[in-house]
Amino acid sequence: MKVFISCDIEGVSGVVDSRDQTSSEGKDYQRARELMTQEVNSVIEGAVQAGAKEILVNDSHGSMRNILIEKIHPAATLLTGSPKPLSMMQGISEEFDACIFVGYHSRMGSPGVLSHTISGASVADIWVNDILVGETGINAGIAGFYGVPVVLVCGDDVLAQEAKQLLPHVHTAVVKEAVGRYAAKCLPPQKVKEVLIKSTIQALESIEEAVPWLLESPVTFKIRFKDSGLAEGAARMPYTEVLDPRTVSFTADDYMTAFMGLRSMIALSRG
Repeated sequence: MKVFISCDIEGVSGVVDSRDQTSSEGKDYQRARELMTQEVNSVIEGAVQAGAKEILVNDSHGSMRNILIEKIHPAATLLTGSPKPLSMMQGISEEFDACIFVGYHSRMGSPGVLSHTISGASVADIWVNDILVGETGINAGIAGFYGVPVVLVCGDDVLAQEAKQLLPHVHTAVVKEAVGRYAAKCLPPQKVKEVLIKSTIQALESIEEAVPWLLESPVTFKIRFKDSGLAEGAARMPYTEVLDPRTVSFTADDYMTAFMGLRSMIALSRG
């Protein structure tokens, strides 16, 4: 069995502040990196116990240089650094049997901890084929394009609900309960380890029940930006459609082309 893991940081237990914990300049960033590495290691351990023979971990937060390679579980290979063409899903292919999201957060506008969708500074909402999605949905679509099911999503309780609504078959591991966008009831690391190992084993042992998330063609990504100036920047990309002063869409025949359009619109919105 071959397992792909995408690991973010905002959904990690103990992480509740973007300034101090998720930025490399933050005073608690090094602690957050340690916690992130510990959580992905727990999932790797669970995958090994479930029979995984090959595991690839893609560091998926910010600069994508957060996970401590000197402390990562030796059963896995780490994909680190940016930019990457597929961003949080770099390395995924049809060769994998399962995909797992670790440290993920809920979409912008939800009451989850540090909720946002790709760019907290510019994006208000994203839809794919009129389905409101966060990073879980967007990245599940990439996995689905390659025929790979997302079997486990790990983060807070709001994310778990979001994932279940989109992917009914998916297993979830709740490591913290949102009290607000910047506060949570967090499980301690030892308990998190137990939860993640157990959840990973259960998810991979139930892999026959999992199905890839597939979108019908053509695929349309629609973005509502936080202000009209951002939308004006995004609309510079060829073949976009301006739907209203804050909303721009892009349509392609396949998911991956549409995804590249999504990323390009967001990048153009900021400069």
